[in-house]
Amino acid sequence: MRAPLGRTGAALLALVLAGGCLVTGLFTAQAAQADEWRDKQYWLAESGITKAWEVSKGAGVKVAVIDSGVDAQHPDLKGAVAGGYDASGSGQPNGQEGVGSKTEHGTLVATMLAGRGHQPARATASPSPKPSPSPRPGALPPDGIVGVAPEAQILSVSTWLGSTNPSGKSDQDQIPEAVRWAVDNGARVINISLGSTTPQWPQSWDAAFLYAEQKDVVIVAAAGNRVGGNIQVGAPATIPGVLTVAGVDRKGTASVDASSQGISIGVAAPAENLLGGVPGGSYAEWAGTSGSTPIVAGVAALIRSKWPDMSAEQVINRIVSTAKDAGAPGKDPLYGFGVLNAEAALKADVPEAAANPLGSIAEWIRVHRRGNFATPAPLPTAEVPSAAPTLPEATVPAVVPPSQRDSALGAAVVIGFSLLFVAIIAAAVIQLRRAAGRPAELADEPDTGVMGSVDSERQT
Repeated sequence: MRAPLGRTGAALLALVLAGGCLVTGLFTAQAAQADEWRDKQYWLAESGITKAWEVSKGAGVKVAVIDSGVDAQHPDLKGAVAGGYDASGSGQPNGQEGVGSKTEHGTLVATMLAGRGHQPARATASPSPKPSPSPRPGALPPDGIVGVAPEAQILSVSTWLGSTNPSGKSDQDQIPEAVRWAVDNGARVINISLGSTTPQWPQSWDAAFLYAEQKDVVIVAAAGNRVGGNIQVGAPATIPGVLTVAGVDRKGTASVDASSQGISIGVAAPAENLLGGVPGGSYAEWAGTSGSTPIVAGVAALIRSKWPDMSAEQVINRIVSTAKDAGAPGKDPLYGFGVLNAEAALKADVPEAAANPLGSIAEWIRVHRRGNFATPAPLPTAEVPSAAPTLPEATVPAVVPPSQRDSALGAAVVIGFSLLFVAIIAAAVIQLRRAAGRPAELADEPDTGVMGSVDSERQT
């Protein structure tokens, strides 16, 4: 499941599912026992999620998964998928079947986000079977994958990315269409576990992400992975206001392969030794920020369930302000504001923020686009040729923080100009003092227009 590398030349790299996620093994559902699979979900306890469940499990919140499609028949997603849509135009109208070259990806994401587990298969009936004890209220089934928000509902929005789309719809058409559909169909949180290796995004995306911001929807996106070619965070995770998720290993250290870095990162979450479901009732171990993202999106769903009237910017602020600081003090390009702490995000007393700590796409558009939104492209017809998975030329240059050398050089230039200015002022003062000391003599001199020439003649 390694994502294909991008094309060279003028076109930017295509959006690819998972940004190079790694799947290390597949397993049958029949072998999934509680002590085997549930215990492997270390992030549930270590990220404070099980403690957060004391407050909320995500009931009443719809989370859109913009991905490759979701297998709603997976045992752990029974009753979790509330609907879907195919933004790829490739023939999966309900968004609940895999499309493109990564059929497993969307189901991996969905189970980690809102998996509900399942009851173990019944053994062969015995002559005198013993009745099974009734589960206690609120208890989760013992087998399979349990997501971060096991009572939330999934909206599956399928896209065709990473290879040529036979319908002719390109990345720049599918993403805004997917975002708009998710917003219009009740999504309170949108999970985007896909990305590119460039920080720029096409202007055709502006209006859709602005629409989500204006409709108070939380968008959570993957930072990407170095192993997939994402040395720096790529779009859509660079869009202002989006909660970008980086990845850490089991020790809470920034993952070398299963993460990238960039100034837009908001929070970090587990990205290694992850586990999720795949179509057909099976499971896979995998790694990457594609898995970190549904962990954080699930926490956003928990918050929105607990406080339905809380704004999207306050939800994001609650997540980033309660994160455990890591790396350099304060916000940094590896961990953002820190490592996810779900318990604190649901239980801590968090002051209200004046604005989204990760910015606003509305303000960005005002400054960089001057309100010039791209006209939505018409839907393709049968005569439209297949669209290659590429984005248009960059329209906004990448923002690169200055290096220490650049800062030192800038300081030296400022100091140099300051000294020169002081010298000029000092020379002028000396000249004025000389002029004040000999007014009669200077009055006798012809007006040459050059004070320096007069003084030189007087000194010789």
